[in-house]
Amino acid sequence: MVMLFCGLSGRPVAAQEAAAKEASPQLRQLLAAGSADLARGDAAAAEKTFRTALALDPNSIGILNDLAISLDHQGRTEEAIPYYHRALKLEPGNSITARNLAVAYFRQQRYEEALPLLESLARKSPDNFQILDLAGLSLFGLNRYGESAAYLERASKVRPKDLPTLYLLGQAYLREQNYAKITDVFKRIITVSPASAEAHVMMGMAYDKTFHEQKALEEYLAAEKANPDFPGVHSGLGQLYWKVGRMDEAEKEFRDELKRYPSDPVSNCLLGRILFRKGQPQEAVPYFQAALRVSPKYKDALIGLGQAELQINQPQKALEPLETAVKLYPDSSRVHFLLGNALQRTGHPAEGAREREISTKLQDQRRATYTKKLDSSAKSSH
Repeated sequence: MVMLFCGLSGRPVAAQEAAAKEASPQLRQLLAAGSADLARGDAAAAEKTFRTALALDPNSIGILNDLAISLDHQGRTEEAIPYYHRALKLEPGNSITARNLAVAYFRQQRYEEALPLLESLARKSPDNFQILDLAGLSLFGLNRYGESAAYLERASKVRPKDLPTLYLLGQAYLREQNYAKITDVFKRIITVSPASAEAHVMMGMAYDKTFHEQKALEEYLAAEKANPDFPGVHSGLGQLYWKVGRMDEAEKEFRDELKRYPSDPVSNCLLGRILFRKGQPQEAVPYFQAALRVSPKYKDALIGLGQAELQINQPQKALEPLETAVKLYPDSSRVHFLLGNALQRTGHPAEGAREREISTKLQDQRRATYTKKLDSSAKSSH
């Protein structure tokens, strides 16, 4: 779904800029050569040409854009970003540069930085499918599912038959537990393509949420048959196997998902948890870290990383994820308990004792609430 904006009408920006104003013959020749290099896919040659052109005209927005694009096409997105910034500083309202920068941030999974640009562009171009879609994807990556769904709904109105957008929209509603909306999205997917992987995965999720694990498994297997490379198929199968304790099969599915989509946070986190359970905390650490790079607020990944670091006798490294988890989930007795252990082992016994005391109080409150509910239920049954 992600593509780079290389300029108006599919032509590099710098060539059009040169055509619109006076430029030296040497500069025109360089820009034409760079554009030709990009057109035939030789991004390395384009980079070299545009660097030469930039030395002749260092304040050209077009050259800065096209140099960044040539870097981006080589997978050097991090190097491309400063050139987009230079172009935007020269002309803050340039929508092409803003879109390019937003896409670059998105490709780097820097969703918080991509989002303001995308929201601004969406206000200027309210019917631009890609901008709406990327805004929805960015919000999804930030765990802001309600806002994500709003953008994805707008995108789906522009392209009603775009299955990936509909599928992600269903995922957003699932995380919001808006089951009426999930049903609506499922109907729309079925109308577009009843035998698609998207349809089977959506049905599998529905069965899973209603505790029909066998039917959910059948749907995920059908999705795998329809498209084994569809995002979430192997992760979904892995989660089902995880729930019923079939850990070897779950591990295989998570590894299959990560071969195709290495940044999938769920597969990374659950694979990390499996390895931790198998007594391999050292091997689990990079998987928890990978999950957190995409979803920094992922509770299970924060806890998993903290536990793994404690297990391999790295309590200092355990502090950061556990302190983050306490701030995000202050009502979790488990998080307070683990943080207490980490603080104790890093030479902060008083702070550690305080965290363990908070953990005990939260457990007591939970037991009291549970007992009260049982008593209330018993009284109402008489």
